[in-house]
Amino acid sequence: MTDQPESEPSPTSSSPAAPVGPSILERLAFASLDEQRLKRRWGIFFKLLFVSYVILITLVITLSDRPSRPLVARYTALVELEGTIEPDSAASADNVIAGLRAAFEDKGTVGVIIRANSPGGTPVQAAFINDEIRRLRKKYPKIPVYAVVEDVCASGCYYAVVAADKIYADRSSVVGSIGVLMNGFGFTDAIRKLGIERRLLTSGEHKGLLDPFQPMKPEDKAHAQRLLRNIHQQFIARVREGRKDALRETPLIYSGLYWTGDEALKLGLIDDIGNAGFVAREIIKAETIVDFTRREGLFDRFARRFGTAVGKVISTELLGRTPTLK
Repeated sequence: MTDQPESEPSPTSSSPAAPVGPSILERLAFASLDEQRLKRRWGIFFKLLFVSYVILITLVITLSDRPSRPLVARYTALVELEGTIEPDSAASADNVIAGLRAAFEDKGTVGVIIRANSPGGTPVQAAFINDEIRRLRKKYPKIPVYAVVEDVCASGCYYAVVAADKIYADRSSVVGSIGVLMNGFGFTDAIRKLGIERRLLTSGEHKGLLDPFQPMKPEDKAHAQRLLRNIHQQFIARVREGRKDALRETPLIYSGLYWTGDEALKLGLIDDIGNAGFVAREIIKAETIVDFTRREGLFDRFARRFGTAVGKVISTELLGRTPTLK
């Protein structure tokens, strides 16, 4: 027998199958799922982070609007009346009245100071503040309220604060301007020279009262003057009611003129010279001052301005000009 070499296995011969792993498609599918899970987790994380941020900002704004309470049990409450007194301003009747109510209702308040720095505003807003000061004085007879003038307290500002128990100012403060105005422009000659035709349709005989593009009618002017005189008399009545015997009436006192603090003291428009610190320390006898001024947040300010803008458009179109205490 002859030895024969063992034959090598043929390349085509079958061999045991190696274990087959996941296919490329499966691996791609799993990778896609993992990526989606990761995106969801990061999405949830960022949403929670955003919500937490909004809550934090809301808390900060809310807490910042609240007056900080000192450690002392007795203090002077301060309410700022700053800027033009009109519905969409920081010195609106709503803001000032909210601050006054919070100040009077606080258990630690032994006296209230209205720190005024305003050139005036609308007679209605000023009257609202005046009415509320008088109401709060009656409701809380043991808590005095003093007005302290900084740079200026003219016209509508004086209308508002004349209801206080006493009024203080600096020697150089500007006080007074007890009068009412309604201003505008006339363009009749200008549009005639430019060849412009004014087309105004109304459903009332006097609906175009004081239209700036038409000649002023004598009866319209007389009506406007009567309106201003009526409001002026209301203003004068509030001044007399607030100042009583302290007021030294002169022919010019209600003419719309204004005076320095020194002159206002001689006329009885104010009671003494002094600032907020002086009144808190020497008059109220509570040197610590807590600010109760209402300051609107961004959302409140936007909502108010939007609503007032719409109201102004409507009032301008339907009612025309508004009298102003300035």
